[in-house]
Amino acid sequence: MRVPKALSEELKNLPSKKMLRKMKREAVDCPVKGKRVSFVECYLCPNFVRRVRGIVYCRGEEL
Repeated sequence: MRVPKALSEELKNLPSKKMLRKMKREAVDCPVKGKRVSFVECYLCPNFVRRVRGIVYCRGEEL
């Protein structure tokens, strides 16, 4: 999935480039937006709590 450059820049300081590459390839169903988004976008969202076995747990508040 395509990731906006602004979000990619925020993740530049992650210790593992391999982890970043995997995160960019994954897509998840966003409970707030109601559509499929890149996991990077979900991970940087203020509502993000955790992700366990592919299920995204988030606060569900409006952005």
